[in-house]
Amino acid sequence: MKKFMDWLANSFAPAASKLFSRPWLSAVSSCMQKVVPFILTGSVVYVYNVARYFLPALPDLSPIASYSFGLITLIVAFMMTNQCMEKLNHPEYTINGGLAAICILFMGVMPKGESADLGTLMSNLGASGIAVGMIIGIFVSIIFHLWGKLHFLKDSSIPDFLTSWINTILPFVISLSISMVLFNILEIDLFQVVLATIKPVTNFAQTLPGFILICLIPAFFYTVGVSSWLWDAVTMPIFLTGIQANIDAVAAGQPAVNIVTYEATFTMAFITIGGMCATLGLNLLMCISKSKQLKTMGRVFLVPSIFNINEPVMFGAPVVFNPILMLPAWINAIVGPIYVWILMSGGLLKIPSKLIHVGQIPAPFSSMLVTEDFRAIIWWVIYLAINILIWYPFFKVYEKTKLMEEQAMTEKN
Repeated sequence: MKKFMDWLANSFAPAASKLFSRPWLSAVSSCMQKVVPFILTGSVVYVYNVARYFLPALPDLSPIASYSFGLITLIVAFMMTNQCMEKLNHPEYTINGGLAAICILFMGVMPKGESADLGTLMSNLGASGIAVGMIIGIFVSIIFHLWGKLHFLKDSSIPDFLTSWINTILPFVISLSISMVLFNILEIDLFQVVLATIKPVTNFAQTLPGFILICLIPAFFYTVGVSSWLWDAVTMPIFLTGIQANIDAVAAGQPAVNIVTYEATFTMAFITIGGMCATLGLNLLMCISKSKQLKTMGRVFLVPSIFNINEPVMFGAPVVFNPILMLPAWINAIVGPIYVWILMSGGLLKIPSKLIHVGQIPAPFSSMLVTEDFRAIIWWVIYLAINILIWYPFFKVYEKTKLMEEQAMTEKN
């Protein structure tokens, strides 16, 4: 175990951090973080609509969600290019490149033929097209990046403002020309091509093994110090596509079927009870520990844990690079999705069908809010007990080592 931990600390974690810090990967991760406020705006409206259900006299705020979360693909296309240009050190293209991506996005997703209506276009610009927005953003970024490396007219006598215009117009024209050939001449339906390409991935993600991997991989990396935010570029399209399909299905009078959503993974606070790696049980055990150090930290960390913020526990207990506590963190990332899957697939708990993209709402209130099912409270309490049982044997071993350290320190003093 010691050799394995040394390898994780000295080889694996530094290599992973270096990999994810590379400009292109860093840009993708940063893009998904930048679009979160627009997703949260739609989430606020859905939470507001819960109150409106009981007070129908309240004004309808649905347009706010329609023109924030409803245009998320457009926002992603801009932000993807914006962040790529920033990470690749092309500050002169952060805005113009993003605007070029929006133009090309419309060219690529504009419906044609019998489906050429505004409703179809708006649907293409919603959550179902988020992968399209990312691909368009990366495509435009490659063109602008390659052009930027040419340093065209760098030492010429042409005025700087004119040089700047030319160096924006030319890569923009190249991007538009390639897009025109693909979308207008060859009549490639980018939206359908991308959906068909990623469909096997999204279909697998909506299975139990896929659900476990989506939860386990970020949890594993988190325990070796790599932030779970890095995985948003992979998981967010899956989550948003899943919840959008559920919203559409319920609006059409059909049942929601996609279990793997952000709401079921984070907002509901079962799988992430207390935060990523489900650390609330650990925090509660720390609060009643015989170790003075663990007890003090547990009580200090408790309030953030209630709001599912567990960086203090992960790095303070610590769980990160702690061979005793890493294992139960991984076990929780497997048990949690299995528990949720059994409940929802068995009809024991409603599948979320509202966009509530907030992971810091205290449970079990958040659990009931996102599922609109009072049974969520009971299932959350049961899962909290399971969570504590998972942490308990490992915590007691760790507590014993801390007590020995404290005893040694007391004797030394």
